[in-house]
Amino acid sequence: MSVRAMSLRDLPLSLAIGFTASFAGIACAQTPVPSDAPAGTTQEEIVITAKRLDTARDAIAPSLGASDYVIDRKALENTPQGVNTSFNQVLLQAPGVSQDSYGQLHVRNEHANLQYRINGIILPEGISGFGQALDPRFAESIDVITGTLPAQYGYRTSGIVDIATKSGAFDSGGEVSLYGGSRGTFEPSITASGSSGAFNYYVSGSYLQNNLGVENPTSSTNAIHDHTTQAHGFAYLSYIPTSDTRISAMLGTSIGYFQIPNNPGQTPNFTANGVSNFNSSDLNQNQREINHYAIVALQVSGDKLDYQIAPFTRYSETKFSPDPVGDLVFNGISDRSQLSSWSSGIQADASYKLTDNHTLRAGLFASAERTISQVTSDVFLVDQAGNQLSDQPTRNFDQNSKTGYLYGLYLQDEWTIASGLTLNFGGRFDIVNAYTNENQISPRINLVWKPDSDTTFHIGYAKTFTPPPQELVGTQSVEKFIGTTKEPAVLLNAPVRAEREHYFDAGVVRTVLPGLDVGLDAYYKVKRNLLDEGQFGESLVLSPFNYRFGRAYGIEATSSYHNGPFGAYANVAYGQEKGKDIVSSQFFFGADELAFIHNKAIYTDHDQAWTISGGASYALSDRFGQVRTSVDLIFGSGLRRSPDNALEPNGEKLPSYTQVNIGIAQDIEATGALAGTTVRFDIVNLFDESYEIRDGTGVGVGAPQFGPRRAFYGGVSKSF
Repeated sequence: MSVRAMSLRDLPLSLAIGFTASFAGIACAQTPVPSDAPAGTTQEEIVITAKRLDTARDAIAPSLGASDYVIDRKALENTPQGVNTSFNQVLLQAPGVSQDSYGQLHVRNEHANLQYRINGIILPEGISGFGQALDPRFAESIDVITGTLPAQYGYRTSGIVDIATKSGAFDSGGEVSLYGGSRGTFEPSITASGSSGAFNYYVSGSYLQNNLGVENPTSSTNAIHDHTTQAHGFAYLSYIPTSDTRISAMLGTSIGYFQIPNNPGQTPNFTANGVSNFNSSDLNQNQREINHYAIVALQVSGDKLDYQIAPFTRYSETKFSPDPVGDLVFNGISDRSQLSSWSSGIQADASYKLTDNHTLRAGLFASAERTISQVTSDVFLVDQAGNQLSDQPTRNFDQNSKTGYLYGLYLQDEWTIASGLTLNFGGRFDIVNAYTNENQISPRINLVWKPDSDTTFHIGYAKTFTPPPQELVGTQSVEKFIGTTKEPAVLLNAPVRAEREHYFDAGVVRTVLPGLDVGLDAYYKVKRNLLDEGQFGESLVLSPFNYRFGRAYGIEATSSYHNGPFGAYANVAYGQEKGKDIVSSQFFFGADELAFIHNKAIYTDHDQAWTISGGASYALSDRFGQVRTSVDLIFGSGLRRSPDNALEPNGEKLPSYTQVNIGIAQDIEATGALAGTTVRFDIVNLFDESYEIRDGTGVGVGAPQFGPRRAFYGGVSKSF
């Protein structure tokens, strides 16, 4: 670490992985070495070519001037739970990343605004519930890039998460693993990789079930009605037909089923079909989440010109099933919703060595997205005072669909002004044509100075343009629900708009001692139409809205140390974000909230002043092979909440918390049947600290959630 009837959407994971593995085996048996390779070309030379192409791919669009925090494969494996942990928990190791409910992450106190890439290619956005669409198993390394991003990065700009995948070109074999423990956790997985001539492949599949699929709404050790089953699959296929060309494909799938946990002791508010007394512990709400994606990339690397062209597609769906009686008794509303999104497009990036001092880079992005929202609502009729008129619900069906388009172009120049001094400047032009029709020219400039081999300074400015996520835009027809229990207090529903931002960043990284790197980074942002998201309905899917004005600033300190078998890292971040005047999707809010926020800037609900992450690992040789010990922690000073006795949205913060995790793993390296076996044991939340992530108050906060209580896990894996 450093600073039903079968359809595409329900394709079983086992079939998908089996098909991919079978295809890989056929290709391995038949694929020759590159056609232009000289006679006698060896597999070793193919590996060298693959590494050279990896280097060229990274150079097409480097993160010049931005802050790049790298979590490599060794760091992934040398943490408690290793690659069995969820992807969002891995990202909490990076500086300035704070956790929220439903697996959400905030980078530098921004809500969402994260872009995920695989081998440099944008992964189209899916509908964000609380399932993890990505699996750490297939990552060779993970880069978390923040700051004033170069011009190739657009749309989601608070952070870029770029995953370099494992590849069969460098590793041949695989691993079977079984992991499990507290709260009914059962998690088998398998990976396989290999190569033959110019073809290589890597595939992985995993299955997870436990009784903590969503954060517990109470402080109890075990949640009520919180079972989940999840399946993940991934395949990377690569073919090198010539020494300067590579064709690769990346295929991924995730399917998750979630029970929505219950909060006992809630007070009924309505009568439904004669039922006025309902135990909230017996509610039966469920959610299904599906994500499938496919990316194909053509990469060509020449003496001066390198480029990559990548078409992509992604299907995403979330379906929420309510408790048909209980939801009406408690909320007066029972919503059955289904959201789906199909996005396809193309990304192209190129780099050209113009002179010894100038490297030009350019690229384009285009995508089309079709979203469909279907909501069936059972509600009660009410009088003008809001009193229920009948215990027989009435049904409303609300369906909306939209095809939206996103286009982007960029051009920039990396200019080596002098030895150790580089200026990277350029800009991008973006157009969104969906629920909002907007465009922007966004200049970017970064200056990087390396006065010596141990020190790097950077300073930069970026103007950014962040379109609202089309798949999440609230399209409710508010007029349909006038005179019912779903009538909003405010009928205004202005369209969600793109966020526009001026971003300033400066920092330094220095190698103080061999193996010890430290860094300091400061930033300041001014926003127009600040984008935020909140949970406003029963379904655990967030909806976006805008503040007219926003401001954020902060500072981060990072450090990492590596010396032989010992490694450690520590990150400390302070930040603040405020917004003023909600100017879209106003029907989600009360009139008093809107009036207060119109006149006064408030903390955004995901603002957290202090965020700390740290960890250490040590490997010790023994008579079996090697034993690895690890510890990590996260600290949060608390997200925002609203006061109990005053109208001041997000005016207070929740108590601070610290969660400590530990792990130990024994690698068996001796010969024999046990060779390649690893046995591990982990404890999550070692001190069993009970802490609230959310308390159910705040702008756009739907329910309370608590962090995980102490849990014990163990596992065994065998390499082959």
